[in-house]
Amino acid sequence: MDVILTPFLIAALLAGLYMAWNIGANDVANAMGTSVGSRAITYRQAILIAAIFEFGGAVVFGKHVTETIRKGIVDPKYFTSPEVLAFGAFAALVAAGIWLTIATWARLPVSTTHSIVGAMAGFGIAAQGLGVVNWGKMSKIVASWIVSPIVGALVAFILFTGMRHFLLKKVDDRQRVERIFGKFQIMTACFVAFAHGSNDVANAVGPLAAALTFSQGTAVEVAAKLPVPKWLLAFGGFGIVLGLATWGYRVMGTIGERVTQITPTRGFTAEFSAASVVLANSQIGMPISTTHTLVGCVIGVGLARGIKALNLKIIRDIILSWLATVPFAALVAAITFKVLMYLR
Repeated sequence: MDVILTPFLIAALLAGLYMAWNIGANDVANAMGTSVGSRAITYRQAILIAAIFEFGGAVVFGKHVTETIRKGIVDPKYFTSPEVLAFGAFAALVAAGIWLTIATWARLPVSTTHSIVGAMAGFGIAAQGLGVVNWGKMSKIVASWIVSPIVGALVAFILFTGMRHFLLKKVDDRQRVERIFGKFQIMTACFVAFAHGSNDVANAVGPLAAALTFSQGTAVEVAAKLPVPKWLLAFGGFGIVLGLATWGYRVMGTIGERVTQITPTRGFTAEFSAASVVLANSQIGMPISTTHTLVGCVIGVGLARGIKALNLKIIRDIILSWLATVPFAALVAAITFKVLMYLR
């Protein structure tokens, strides 16, 4: 696809990079937080792993979920003007990015998927009303947000309970087992990074792909069918790694230390469970929340040791931030879109 660099497209690329940076600072940070929290890897090693595997997951599997974000939330067939869709996608990137910046500053792991889906729906409603949103797709996505942490918690609870019963209680040298699982956790950190890149790069690249294709003046029905270019997936992967490297330490501390105490065996269980659930959904093009899934898995591991092993205050704050994500992103996207349309 030939791209003509216009002032709007340059602004859209910067907004996409800003969104990808926020994904790295918030979402990748919580994805890698259990590995760093258990001391299986260092912060610098987490950045290196993310650079390789987040980038790889984005380029290899990122296309499927990107298509869902680009045209599965707001149906392009309801729009006759490509310009309106381009402005809307830009507004969604800005709105979602702002919310993620606020959440990262507050050290709260929120869902980037929640953020961008809410923002896309907000612009769509502001532009054409409630009927423009694909509520069937939205209902499936919302259901996955509820189901994914429950499934993650259940899988992690079962795995860690089994590990404690069949392994940890039967060995005398517990520290040696933890050291072994510390090495295993490096592999699961790679698995999580790859799975995360495959699912969550779409949260930046999906709207950016829409802004790119629709801003070129191509007819809506044609632009919606154009494939997502590989360079755009790579661009999103680069932004994600940059965000983790520069600001990821804030959220990483919350998920790695403040929800429950993480050891290599617990971190391995949480990461393996989360990555399995996320990658399975990426294959079917379902944009689930890596944050919800991983937090659910960490809670599941904590519950295996009893409710007292969990920091319920932190969990409460996290859940409240999840509830605020969609309405905040939708409202800011709607306002941004209206301002853009007024100034055009």
